[in-house]
Amino acid sequence: MLTELAELFKYRDLLTQLVVRDLKVRYKNSVLGFFWSLANPLVQVATITVVVKYVMRVEIPNYSAYLLVAYLPWTFFQMSLMDASQSVLEHHDLLKKVYFPREVLPLSMVIANLIHFLLALVVFFVYLLILGTPIVMTWWLLPVLVAIEFLLVSGIAFIISCLNVFYEDIKYIVSVLLNVFFYLTPVIYMSEMVYTRLPEAHRNLFFTIYQLVPLNSIVMAFRKSLLPAYVVPEGKKMPFPFTDMPLNYEFLAVAAVVSLGIAVFGYAFFNSRKWSFAEQL
Repeated sequence: MLTELAELFKYRDLLTQLVVRDLKVRYKNSVLGFFWSLANPLVQVATITVVVKYVMRVEIPNYSAYLLVAYLPWTFFQMSLMDASQSVLEHHDLLKKVYFPREVLPLSMVIANLIHFLLALVVFFVYLLILGTPIVMTWWLLPVLVAIEFLLVSGIAFIISCLNVFYEDIKYIVSVLLNVFFYLTPVIYMSEMVYTRLPEAHRNLFFTIYQLVPLNSIVMAFRKSLLPAYVVPEGKKMPFPFTDMPLNYEFLAVAAVVSLGIAVFGYAFFNSRKWSFAEQL
C-alpha cells in the first residue's frame, strides 16, 4: 500500500488536473458558477424550515442555522459518493489507453466535492455573522471534522467505485441507501430528539449504538462545535422534552478511528482489483 501511495503522489499533477476539469465542466457556460452548488442545500434548508416552523408549528429559534450546519456535511457525503460511483465507468476509454493510478478517478471526485464543501462553509459562516450568532471556542475543531469526514468518504468512494465496475446495480443501491440514511442521520432533527424517543429501559444502549455510526457522530460534532448549545427560550413550549447534550469527544475519536480504517480498507480493496477494470469494461 505504501508503494501505491508513493505512485499516487507521483501522479498528483494528474489528480489536480482532474479536479480542476471537474470543477470547470460542472459549471461550464453557467453565469452563477459555484453558487449553483449552494442552490440545492439552501432551497432544501429553506423548505424544511418553512414546513417545520409554519406547517408543523414547531417553533425552534434559529432552526435554519442548526439545519444548515448539518446539511452541508451531509451534502458533501452524498454528492461525493454519487459522483464517485460513476467515476471509473465514465473514463473507460482513458483506462484502456493510458497508464495511471486508477484511484485518482474516485479520489478526484471526492476532492472536487470537498472544495465545494469548504466554499459552502465560508457562506455558512457569513450567514452566522448575519444572524449575530456568537463565536464558540470549539470552532478550532472544524479542520479535524473535515479531515475525518474526508477519510470516511474517500474509503467508501473507493469501495463503491470499484464495485460499480463489476456490478452496475451498485449506483442504484447507493442512491436508495443515501435516501434512507438521510433520515437516519441527525440532519433535519437534533440527536437529542432521538435520545428522548428511545425506550427508557434501553435508552443509553441504543443511543450509544446510534452514535457509533461514524457519520452520525461527525454530523453531531459539526452542529455542536460550530454553534452554541441550544437553549429553549423562557416561556417557549417544545413538543418534546429537550436537553442539549455536550459534544462527546470519545465517540468522535471512535468515528475518527473507524473512518481511518474504512479509508485504508477501501484503498486496499480498490487497488486489489483496479488492474482488471480495463478487461471488465
